[in-house]
Parts: sequence; structure tokens; C-alpha cells
Amino acid sequence: MTETRTPPHADVVSAPFFQRGELVEGHDTVHRSRDLGVAFATPRVTMDGLVHPRDEVPPLLNVPLTEIIDFLVETGERIRDPRNPFIRDCLDRMSTTHVLPRRVLEAQVVSAAAYLDARLLRTVVEQNFPDPAALDGWIPKQDFTGRKSFVRAFASRLIHVLPGNSPGVAVKSIAQGALVKAVNLFKMSSSDPFTTVAILRTMAGIDPGHPIVKSMSAAYWRGGDDTVERVLYRPQYFDKIVAWGGGDAINNVIKYLGPGFQLVSFDPKTSISMVGREALASDGTLDLAASLAASDVMVLNQEACVASRFVYLEADQAGADRFCERLHAHIVGKAAESGDARPLDRDLREQIDTLAMLDDEFRVWGRTDGTGLVIRSDEPVDFHPINKVVNVVRVDSLDRAVPHVNVATQTIGFYPFDRTADYRDRLAACGAQRVVRLGEAGPSTIGNPHDAMYPLHRFVHWMAHEDGTVPG
Repeated sequence: MTETRTPPHADVVSAPFFQRGELVEGHDTVHRSRDLGVAFATPRVTMDGLVHPRDEVPPLLNVPLTEIIDFLVETGERIRDPRNPFIRDCLDRMSTTHVLPRRVLEAQVVSAAAYLDARLLRTVVEQNFPDPAALDGWIPKQDFTGRKSFVRAFASRLIHVLPGNSPGVAVKSIAQGALVKAVNLFKMSSSDPFTTVAILRTMAGIDPGHPIVKSMSAAYWRGGDDTVERVLYRPQYFDKIVAWGGGDAINNVIKYLGPGFQLVSFDPKTSISMVGREALASDGTLDLAASLAASDVMVLNQEACVASRFVYLEADQAGADRFCERLHAHIVGKAAESGDARPLDRDLREQIDTLAMLDDEFRVWGRTDGTGLVIRSDEPVDFHPINKVVNVVRVDSLDRAVPHVNVATQTIGFYPFDRTADYRDRLAACGAQRVVRLGEAGPSTIGNPHDAMYPLHRFVHWMAHEDGTVPG
């Protein structure tokens, strides 16, 4: 990505900032979006507007958790309201910079608002904290020696480095930042420098002075911009950085880590499927397993980390080809429903075209036009399948698939369901973080660990006040 200080042309889309409750507009810097290379303009980054003073108590600290949840629920209702001017304007602007078509983006924003549900938010808190009351105040404790103390899950100062693949992450990150009563700065992605501000403007429309609004800021700068990051990424201003995204995004952060400034990382992950030979027992089971596998491939049009990219199939070559044919048909159908048919980029097209000529080792179903493509092989391909491309890897036994699992494997969709328990310990030992029934890679069980951790538990600053020993 590049940036300039030249005033933009009138047709360059504007991406405003939100700083501690105030909208900041300007056209001081022109950037280009990651995927499409489309220009957009932002205000100048001003450090004072993005940093909440250390000597001030966080705005949300003494706001009851119940009130925070009520405010988030009302925000969700307003996000879903088709008359919401901030969301409409956001979608208009994002459609120019994001690789996904507007219809898909609209559906993602609306579905993301479902996270702002009272019962869901309470469950998330309860699963992350053994005693959620620690968020609202100091919890008295006494150990077996008689020593008294008080413990609190204190509000941290967080920088969230957001990904650009899904607007839903913005909704979730804002909600989680509010639930832990943090002071939050959201670094937006060049693919989507709009959604976070639209949500915060929606909140300000409810109550511009609400502590949630005052504890939130959102801005864009080019990742790795040392003139910004060497100032902001300091323990004087922030406690933790919550980083999503690829290797470059994480590497930009690591060099700033040190005592008092911690990383909570949602690293790049790859998800897979493991399908046993039971899928080939009949035409019915074959079609069912292929349909379920296609659902996992097509999560967010394969833009999400949970979307499957490799299917390890226990079958001979003839059985694998039958499965691939059905899998391709289901992916094509789902791709047509999504309205997203972007051609594969040139490098990926060239690699797949080369594989298609190697008939003894590979077979390809589909075309490189973005309508869905399946590659069958005996070893995983050495590139990252994306844009509705999946690699079916034929194995004689699912035991042969286990060594391909590692710490970068997020979700594994498994079929048949009754064999999952036989593999889950080995998959965990290899580093996998989640195993589900095939076809259920999408929404996870509410409150479960994410990327092998309970995130909210790590977002807070755990503070102890020790108060001496009770006389015997």
C-alpha cells in the first residue's frame, strides 16, 4: 500500500476517524486499499486525540456491566435498522475498497449485529470469567493462611489491529472492548476503513456522552508506519495490543513488545476438513458429506479463518473423484447464491493451470473464474487455496492426515461425527484449536475459547489488593 500527502481528487472516497466520541473528517492523506488498490483519503493522525491520559480513570470503569450490555443491545438494533444513515454510508464507501460485493457486505454487517444480543453477551462474560463480578468491583478473597485480598479485572488500554476480511470482527471487537470496560483504539484495515467508525457513530447517535462512546477511538494508518507506531505502541499509553491478520501485521507489532506492553494475537490460521470412508458408503452419504464440506469451504466466501481449504478424504482414487465431483457441484451452487464470482488472481490461476496438466498426480474440477474449483491430489498443494478453491487430499487412512495438523490449524470439520472423539486428543497435541462436526465450521459455541484462549480474560489487567492477615 502507498500513501501520499497530495490533496485527493473529488472522486476519492473519504474515511473519517472517530476520536473519544468525536468524528474527525479530513483529506490530508491518500492511501490505497490492500486488495483492489483503490484510493481513499483520511485525516491526519493526531496522537493526542487517540491517547487516553494514564492518570484518568477509564470512562467505563464504574459503569455496571448490565448497563453496558443494554447499550450494546440497542446498538445492535440500530445497526440492523435499514434506515441507519451511518451504516448505509459505510456500505456505499466500503463497496469501493473491499474485494467482496456489496450484497455480501450488507449480509455480513446485519449478521454481525446478531452478536449484540443480551443472552449471548452475558454468556461470553460468564464463560471468560469465573466470577464476572470482578468486572464491576473488587472481589474479597482469603487464602488458607488467613491472608485477605481483593481482586479486580481492571479496565485495560487496548489497541485493536483489525483485519479487513470481515466487518463482523469490528462489531465483535467493539462489544468485547466494552464488556471489559477498556479504553480502546481500533486500527482499521485498508480494505475496510469504514465499518468501525459507522458503528461508533451509531452509538453516538444513541447517547454522544455515554462512557462507551467516550472510551472508543478508530483511525487508519498504514501498518508498519514507524512515525505512528513508535509513538502509540508504548506502555505509557497502552497495555496490550490485540492483533488480527497476516504475518506482516503481527511482525509490525512484535518489535514494540516489552515489559508492560503485551500482545494478544489472533494469528493467521488455516482450517481443514477430515472425511472418513463412511462418506462413500452410498450416494446419499456421499452427497451429504460433500454438501457439508462445501458449507465449511464457503464460510464468508472462504474469506474467514474458519473456512476449510483442505479436505483430507479417506478413499481410493475412484472414490475421491466421485466426492470431488459432488463437492464441486455444491460449491458452484453456493457461489452462485452469493453473487461473488471474482476471477482468481494471476499467480493462483497459473499454478492451478499447471496442476491441471499433471493428470497422474492431480485432477481439477471447475475453472479459475471464481465460480468454484476443486483440486484432488495425494499431497497438499503448496499454495494457499482461496476464493472458493479447495484441495481434496486423498489418504488411505485419516491417521495420515493428522501429521498435517499444526499450531496454525484453527478449525477441523470432521465426518463421520462418531469418530471425532477418537482423534481429538491427537489433533490437540498437534496444535489444533477446534474440532467440529463437518458443516458447522461457522458460528462457534457461544463463549467457547477462540484461538486456544479465552480472549476477554486476557484483555483485562488483573489487579490484586492484599490487605494483611486476619488475626487468629
